[in-house]
Amino acid sequence: MRYVIVVLCLLLGVNLVAQEFQCRVQVVSPQVQSTNKKVFETMQTAIMEFMNNQKWTNDKFAPEERIDCNIMINISEMISIDEFKGSFQIQARRPVYDSNYYTVLLNHQDQDFHFKYVEFQPLIYNPNNFESNLVAVLAYYANIVLGLDYDSFQNNGGTPYFQEAERIVNRAQGARETGWKSFEGQRNRYWLVENILNEYHRPLRQCMYEYHRKGLDRMSDKPEEARAEIVKSLELTRKVHRQRPGSFFAQVFFTAKSDELVNIFSESFSMEKGRVVELLQEVDPGNNKKYEKILSSK
Repeated sequence: MRYVIVVLCLLLGVNLVAQEFQCRVQVVSPQVQSTNKKVFETMQTAIMEFMNNQKWTNDKFAPEERIDCNIMINISEMISIDEFKGSFQIQARRPVYDSNYYTVLLNHQDQDFHFKYVEFQPLIYNPNNFESNLVAVLAYYANIVLGLDYDSFQNNGGTPYFQEAERIVNRAQGARETGWKSFEGQRNRYWLVENILNEYHRPLRQCMYEYHRKGLDRMSDKPEEARAEIVKSLELTRKVHRQRPGSFFAQVFFTAKSDELVNIFSESFSMEKGRVVELLQEVDPGNNKKYEKILSSK
C-alpha cells in the first residue's frame, strides 16, 4: 500500500512528509524524590523531537502512513543530576487498509534502561559510533518498529532496519550499560534482533506479511477470506514453535497480537474457532485463558 500511495502522490504532485513516526512520549518519575523534576519534562520533549524529526529511512511517508508510536519511560532512580535508571515501554501500530482501525506491531517493555541525559543537550544519532545509551536505545527500537512495519507490507521487507538494529547492538558491546550483550539474559535487545534475523524465525516474519497484507488489509471487503488467510499465516508460527518453543520473538509477536486475535475470531464460525484456538493454545500457551474467550463468544 505504501509504495502505491507514494507513486500516486508523486504523479499528482502532492507533497509528502518525510518523517516516519507520529510518536508521543511520556516520562514519569513517581519513585524519584527530587526538587528538579523539570528535567523530565525537558527529556520528554527532547525524545519526542528526536523520534519524530530524525530521518530514519530513504522513503517518504504520507501523513496517514506514519507509524503511530507511544513511548513511556518510567524513571525509578535518579543516580545523579544527569544519570537515570528505569524502564522503557514502546507500543507501535500501523493503519489497516480501508478502515479506521490500527493494528499493534509492537507492545514491549524493556526493564533494563540505564542512561545519561544532560538537560538541553541535543540528542544526535551517529550511525557509526556508540555515544549515548539513550540515543542508542531510541534508535534501536525505532529500527525494530520500522522493520516490523515494512515486514507487514512486504515479505522480509524490514531486513535493512533489523540489520541496522543489529549494528547498533554490535556497536554497544563495549558499553557499560546492560541490555546489549548475549550473556545478560535471553530476553534483551541482543536476543530480540538475533531472533528476528535468525533463519529459524523466517516463517514468523512471513507470517507478519501474510497476517497483515493478505489478512487484516482485506478485512473490510472480504472478512471471511481474510480470516482464513490469518489462520493460514498463524500456521507458520507452529513451525517456529516446534523448533524453538517459547522463543523471544514469538513471545513479542503474540504480546502484540493476542487481544486482536480474540476480537477477530470471536466473529468467526464454530469450526474455524475450534481450529484457531487449538493452534493458538499450542503456539502461545501463556495466553490460553484469553483464547478460550473465542470459543465462548457468540
